[in-house]
Amino acid sequence: MLLFIKDNLRWLAAGFLLTLFSSFGQTFFIGLSGTELRARFDLTEGQFGLLYMAATLASALTLPWLGRSIDRMPGWRVARFTMPALAGACLLMAFAPHVAVLFLAIWMLRLFGQGMMTHIALTETGRWFAASRGRAVSLVVPGHQAGEALLPLSFVLVSAALGWRASWIVAAAVILVVALPAIVALMRVERTPQNTPALISVEDTDRHWTRGEVLRDPVFYILLAGVLAPPFIGTTIFFHQGHLAELRGYSTLAFAGAFPLMAATTVGFGLICGHLVDRFGAARVLPFFLLPLITATLGAAMLSGHSGVYIFMFLFGISYGFTSTLLGALWPEVYGTRHLGSIRAVIVSAMVLATALGPGVSGMLIDRGVNLPVQLLVMSAWCVIGSLLLGLASLKILRRHAIAAE
Repeated sequence: MLLFIKDNLRWLAAGFLLTLFSSFGQTFFIGLSGTELRARFDLTEGQFGLLYMAATLASALTLPWLGRSIDRMPGWRVARFTMPALAGACLLMAFAPHVAVLFLAIWMLRLFGQGMMTHIALTETGRWFAASRGRAVSLVVPGHQAGEALLPLSFVLVSAALGWRASWIVAAAVILVVALPAIVALMRVERTPQNTPALISVEDTDRHWTRGEVLRDPVFYILLAGVLAPPFIGTTIFFHQGHLAELRGYSTLAFAGAFPLMAATTVGFGLICGHLVDRFGAARVLPFFLLPLITATLGAAMLSGHSGVYIFMFLFGISYGFTSTLLGALWPEVYGTRHLGSIRAVIVSAMVLATALGPGVSGMLIDRGVNLPVQLLVMSAWCVIGSLLLGLASLKILRRHAIAAE
């Protein structure tokens, strides 16, 4: 592993930094100034939630169009216009004079932060690596966990000293002064993937699907039925963590204290999943990746007390580790790399859509008397059905690979 990191440090560092700085557009970072934004624009919890959901949905609709740019120009050029746009969104958050400008700022944060930065990282990693793709993705994705560990505390400290607007100004400066030059410099040198003949993948064939072909492929929609479960369920639980804590008797401190455990577990099991993907292929691991989420969702629905929150957050860490690594390696293995940017843009858009719908739909059900634990039991059933569907999809994908290799 150390030799692999040393030989590929440039590209691994580029992907890691892209996922790290995508944090400025993630829900956990934007939510740090939620109270101040609601007070500034006189918004209720519900109104701010609807505004956030609408902006997120708008970014999901925009991403398939913008995301295909990575198929038409080098990744570093896409990063070169994405990061200034993300910095501009941070400044809009600081100085928005009207709620319409706030909507624009959140749309840009979600599109260029959560959307494009992650899209560039995983698309380029999928192209740079073939035989070691799982290992590479497992080393790139922890940038998300690094952001979750470092940026909230930094935001709070700057806000305490200079005010919440200053935190967004500092974020913009960090993107322009640190992230932009470093990431562009690292990405300017392309990497040619090295295949291992023992592995059968689409790189060994001539089939590289176009986005239109993928959208007409029934297997694609079977895959989506499973892979959209983690973002939908995870965002739902963490958006409504206060509601869940009240119902289950978790203290706020216990819930917050469980996040480092989840982050460490995510990184560890992401590396394990990377090894499994490189050894067996993403398609063979696919039917099993929702199993940790099933147990985690059941745990969140049924466990109470302080020990309960640590148990289900540990299980969520296992689920997140498998999900992040597997989904980074799956799509190039199934559909090739030539049009990967356009294809991944549709997938990321669908996942962003899931993160918008989860809190909104579950919130409406809570208002109608359906408590979150009851909803989580239904979501765990979704994961069971999704696992069965992914098993069928895996067989179909492996059959395609076998035919192509003949």
